[in-house]
Amino acid sequence: MRTTLIKSLVGGAVLAFGLNAVAADITGAGASFPYPIYAKWAEAYKAATGKSLNYQSIGSSGGIKQIKAKTVDFGASDDPVKAADVEKDGMVQFPAIIGGVVPVYNVPGVPSGSLKLSGQVLADMFMGSIVKWNDPKIAALNPGVKLPDQAITVSHRADGSGTTALFTTYLSEVSKAWEQKVGAGKTVKWPAAASVGGKGNAGVAANVSKIKGSLGYVEYAYAKKNNIPVIALQNKAGKFVQPTSEAFAAAAAGADWAKSPAMALVLTNQAGAASWPITGASFILMYKQPSNTKASKEAVAFFDWAFKNGGKMADELDYVPMPAAATDYIRKTVWSKIKH
Repeated sequence: MRTTLIKSLVGGAVLAFGLNAVAADITGAGASFPYPIYAKWAEAYKAATGKSLNYQSIGSSGGIKQIKAKTVDFGASDDPVKAADVEKDGMVQFPAIIGGVVPVYNVPGVPSGSLKLSGQVLADMFMGSIVKWNDPKIAALNPGVKLPDQAITVSHRADGSGTTALFTTYLSEVSKAWEQKVGAGKTVKWPAAASVGGKGNAGVAANVSKIKGSLGYVEYAYAKKNNIPVIALQNKAGKFVQPTSEAFAAAAAGADWAKSPAMALVLTNQAGAASWPITGASFILMYKQPSNTKASKEAVAFFDWAFKNGGKMADELDYVPMPAAATDYIRKTVWSKIKH
């Protein structure tokens, strides 16, 4: 199943456990960041309940557009919608899973995890002010690593993306130049002269896999399952950390979901020696008064089942399940607002 799943990630786009989209009990659309775990959960949920999920992995901007158009039962975004906008649109929002965005690269002879970067140097590379892999700033952080005289090609998202929002939020936090010249958002104007866009996390992963000298960013599951080398990043505490589920969990450990309006927390650049600096949650948007109450109720049942039964599956794909305190709050305070 894993090999088949990852091949489908590289090829793109629709997860359907049912005969077709019309026949599905639940429909959703949005972020590609959580797609691997939603696929795993959907397969297990179908086996356990007979109920099917059709999820379109079209990017966070697409997911928000679809839920606003009321063409799906839930929308998914890795960039949390502001509480005022959630309320204005008559929706609720809750986090479903936690994961990490990781910088990935294709430099033959430099094995995964052996390359270390600070946030500032990473920003300079995506800015296009560092254009070669053997630049002195990279070399200074990597004594003993043989770096080639190879041009850097930046691989980025071509679609509106919550993964991009998380990544550019982090770059804005660690680089004044990035904050002032590029900024943060689901879409930005990528400044590096040598750059290529890809659709979804799968598109960026595919570009990095095939372009020598490339540098990109993806949700960790896409890097791990496609054997794409990852970079060790210097975190807020000054420690170089590898991307792992433990490092993502460390970054999320201090999150107080209940105190954040609409549960809209961003977990980039968190304190702690073990914290991965580009950590985030993927969020679900649903209407308080859904037009299809039966399907909305089925969607809530799916996520409730996933919270109760999906932790091991999340661990296997290096995501971090939502903690029990957060899921209890979602059940009592968020889902209670949805009229079924």
